[in-house]
Amino acid sequence: MTTQTQAAWDRAHLEDPHAQGDKADRVQAMFGAIAPRYDLNNRVHSLWRDQAWRRAAVRMAEVRDGDRVLDMACGTGDLTHLFARANASEVIGADFTPAMLELAGIKRARLPESIASKVSYQTADAMDLPFEDASFDILSIAFGIRNVQQPTKALREFARVLKPEGRLIVLEFTVPRLAPVRWFNRLYSGWIMPRTATWISGDKSGAYKYLPKSVATFQDREQMVREIQATGFSDVRTKSLSLGICACYRGLRA
Repeated sequence: MTTQTQAAWDRAHLEDPHAQGDKADRVQAMFGAIAPRYDLNNRVHSLWRDQAWRRAAVRMAEVRDGDRVLDMACGTGDLTHLFARANASEVIGADFTPAMLELAGIKRARLPESIASKVSYQTADAMDLPFEDASFDILSIAFGIRNVQQPTKALREFARVLKPEGRLIVLEFTVPRLAPVRWFNRLYSGWIMPRTATWISGDKSGAYKYLPKSVATFQDREQMVREIQATGFSDVRTKSLSLGICACYRGLRA
């Protein structure tokens, strides 16, 4: 397994990060390395838009009183906590990087008890969920599906644990369609952000070189919609956010 003392992502493995057979190990090592400054980098390099994107995802989920939510690839818990504030009865945040879950637990302790009492965290692999069939009303994954070793396998697992008509919410970066936005995003994400984020985090894992490559080489929106439909979901909708820098997908468990 790749360790934090060596680069998780070097030039040879970044040509197509999704094709690496040990991608999961590399992603886990990467997130373990950047966890301490993860939130700061998210805020700064999204120009403080990342929380607005998560709020848009919660709105698309149409949370109802009594809903049980599974927030996969929860990281430090930002989206998990937003669901808890949106009247869900229970929210489980799941991630396969222990360092991220430790930080999520610290943030949960700062929440009002009425919110914190709804939230729990659990180590879990998106491709092999430790939950019963049809046990959740909503399943979300924010900026995480492209990091999974086999996204199709994960989406099938998501369908398995959702109730009929349960809502799947996928929030993910995309390549903007509008040419001026695409050019700026390529410069910002491909050249500026990797340098400044690496400096802020002191990262040696290659995490912020991986980010733009993992977006550029991942499925486009049409492919993502087809993949969601093919794995057990209907009525798939897409909402473009911040001029197409990211997109939120919603599908209903068939």
